Amino acid sequence: MKQKIGRKLLYLFFTLVVIISAGCSDNSSTKTNGSNSSTPMDGGTVTLSIAADPIFNPFHPNAFVESVFINRVLFSGLTKPGKDLSPAPDLATSWEPSEDGLSWTFHLREGVKWHDGKPFTAEDVAYTFNNIVLDKKLAASGASIYSGVKQVEVKDAKTVVFQLDRPMAALPAYLGYNSGILPKHIFEGKDPWNLTSFNKEKPIGTGPFKIGKYLAGQQVELVANPDYYAGKPHLDKLVYKVIADGNSQVAQALSNELSIMILDSNASTDRIKQAGNLTINPVNVTRFYWISLNQKDPRFTDVRVRRAFMHAIDRESIIKTVEKGYAQIANSPISPSLENYYKKDVSGYDYDPNKAKKLLAEAGWKDTNGDGILDKDGKPFSFNFDIGIKGDLEPVSQMVQQYLKAVGIDVKLNTMEWNAMIQKNIVKRDYDMILNWWIYPSDPDVLPYFHSSTAEKGYNLPGFKDQKLDNLLELGQKTIDPKERQKVYFDLQDYMSEQLPYLFLWYPQEIQIRNKNLQGVPELGLRDAMHYVNEWWIKQ
Repeated sequence: MKQKIGRKLLYLFFTLVVIISAGCSDNSSTKTNGSNSSTPMDGGTVTLSIAADPIFNPFHPNAFVESVFINRVLFSGLTKPGKDLSPAPDLATSWEPSEDGLSWTFHLREGVKWHDGKPFTAEDVAYTFNNIVLDKKLAASGASIYSGVKQVEVKDAKTVVFQLDRPMAALPAYLGYNSGILPKHIFEGKDPWNLTSFNKEKPIGTGPFKIGKYLAGQQVELVANPDYYAGKPHLDKLVYKVIADGNSQVAQALSNELSIMILDSNASTDRIKQAGNLTINPVNVTRFYWISLNQKDPRFTDVRVRRAFMHAIDRESIIKTVEKGYAQIANSPISPSLENYYKKDVSGYDYDPNKAKKLLAEAGWKDTNGDGILDKDGKPFSFNFDIGIKGDLEPVSQMVQQYLKAVGIDVKLNTMEWNAMIQKNIVKRDYDMILNWWIYPSDPDVLPYFHSSTAEKGYNLPGFKDQKLDNLLELGQKTIDPKERQKVYFDLQDYMSEQLPYLFLWYPQEIQIRNKNLQGVPELGLRDAMHYVNEWWIKQ
């Protein structure tokens, strides 16, 4: 069981951290970089980078981030993230919930073809979910977000009904999050994870590009799909180069060998600003940095200690020095990019070391022997701070260590290779304190990350359990009315800031580096922008 959970968590973590170099919603008025000022031109190739060889299957347990940016192009989902982050039509043109919220009906697009020319139908949707995603023995990547789905029924060739065991207001958003539909006519009767001819050689999707050439360890070439339902893309090709090193990716962007990428460390921004061929595009995404304090450790179960840590850490200084200003303070998981649900006036924690010391003293932690380290019941407040080496995590952890030391806490920094960190901290839950981030679909339903049911075996890494929090999470998930839902999530943010299941740090912007000739890219996180790659074009 731990291995299955580890795969899912590993998938999410890799989705967050690997650098990626590198469109048709109803929200067409949203700004793109240049597409409103010029007429799109056809032809050309856009080059991106991935860190490792991909797996061409969005639900494969080992399809990590190197696969995500390709699979979102090859495989269309029922929905996709809209340019305003609301769910937008993709393979489904419309959808509606039942009055009791226990089912959702999706009406499918006419005339869609698979890359091999076969027609796309409701049977493909039902097979993808009933036979792959909902089969617990398969442990499909991302299956946990569909835990409330009982089955998918085919009403007719162009209509499917998702039957639920509890209301899920966020279902349309989830269906646009790494949930591309797979072809029944290829997978039926086969092991979906061992179908090498599909997963590693010749995938068949319905997306705007299809597989061209694949050279393992070197690159993946996708070619435009002339039968794409929204019309042939402007670009001729997308090429994904396998480049693991972030510095090498920056160098290739500077030399025009890469067209678009994401920085996982903002240390290079000054260098990039001086380049005449590149632009820096900060984008708000549903992502937050956090510190997790293991709730099996009694030292961290006292909320006064968690609040003291928040007052001890100068988050503004870290944002300024490490994040180069591309972030804002977080007091809950709900990102400002979710404008209708983000509460601006959530009470927070200013940087105040004296207040931190006072709270720690109230919790029984005092320096009784004058050695500069707080103690309680004869034991010093000393613990390990594990950190995976990736992006800006190490410099952030070093600053956190110093801030906590200043209020009398002995923090021993333990830097680890990334995969080793995943196994120790995430799979085995063997840690005192860790720092990382979460990214989630464009919906405020964060139940999988905080509910008691996901402690110890899911995404609730601290193991925090609180009945009131569970009630708010469940209420938010089942509330359909937008105004009522907003109120629930406003209350949720207030309560999370008060109780601190995680120590919320900041909402980082995604820093995209784009070649100035690349046009038509919507102002979305790059994962979401890949759904609009048919709109991208190159200015000659």
